[in-house]
Amino acid sequence: MSLPLFPTSLVGSYAQPEWLIDREKLAGRFPPRTRQKELWRIPEQWLDQAWDDATIMAIAEQERAGLDIITDGEMRRESYSNRFATALDGVDMDNHGTALDRSGEPVPVPRVIGDIKRRHAVQVRDVQFLREHASADKKIKITVPGPFTMSQQAQDDYYGDPEALALAYAGAVNEEIKDLFAAGADVVQLDEPYMQARPEKARQFGLKALARALEGVEGTTALHICFGYAHLIHERPEGYSFLPELSGSGVKQISIETAQSNLDTSVLETLPGKTIILGVLDLSSHEVETPEIVAGRIRRALPHVATEKIIVAPDCGLKYLPREVAFGKMKAMADGARIVREELA
Repeated sequence: MSLPLFPTSLVGSYAQPEWLIDREKLAGRFPPRTRQKELWRIPEQWLDQAWDDATIMAIAEQERAGLDIITDGEMRRESYSNRFATALDGVDMDNHGTALDRSGEPVPVPRVIGDIKRRHAVQVRDVQFLREHASADKKIKITVPGPFTMSQQAQDDYYGDPEALALAYAGAVNEEIKDLFAAGADVVQLDEPYMQARPEKARQFGLKALARALEGVEGTTALHICFGYAHLIHERPEGYSFLPELSGSGVKQISIETAQSNLDTSVLETLPGKTIILGVLDLSSHEVETPEIVAGRIRRALPHVATEKIIVAPDCGLKYLPREVAFGKMKAMADGARIVREELA
């Protein structure tokens, strides 16, 4: 399962089919932090089967587009974080709390009332199913919400200390990561968008929580940090408020967005030794990029990162795009990577 130069991958999510989830309702609210089962169109007794079928579709679409590293498309999730965050002990699922989203809006969140602990593996079957249905020559990646981000998406009525809360989440994530590698994952990615949204707190205790989550972990780990879903967060800063700080972290790959924000790619030089998962698809537009546009975005990074340290990806998850747009962009991404690969060959 050797990878070519500029291997391609999703960040995590793919567009869920309309028959599976009410996409209009999903897009009309902030990403759920609590469980919102009313979004699913399938009766509960058939939902597991529907999630499996949608995952098979997502895998097939990625392979048809020519991607090298395959995810499960996060078909089973209402949001990137709530499936894991609401499966833990210490959370009151009947009486939700409230916290501010990264946009500053109050949203329902898990309310922490006891020790945060993982009562069982949450995504092990997801990895096993992905490995079973992806082609044998493909590497596979699974994503988990990061401990700092989960701590910012909760109301703490128990610890009384933001750092203690983040470290408790980190312990649960650590157990999950180890089980995901044991189940066959080639890459486990932690999603930590709130490190960008709340950089001061990330400096205070987010890096400490990340280190705890990675304690004793063997395997290729990645971290995704972004400006938020383009569908929901329209204004983009010119650069990251939290990025060089990750240079000393234990993660091997760092996923960033460069397309929509037209990021100054010289910032990548502040992450020496890290593999960069380079975001090259602008998800704020339904216009499908040409492969040449994608190739141009890859070339912008070449002066600042060793070619063998680049993985090509979208800026963020494809969750909110129409399926035909998501596939078109994904295919253009694979074709654009091929253009630059052949230029350098």
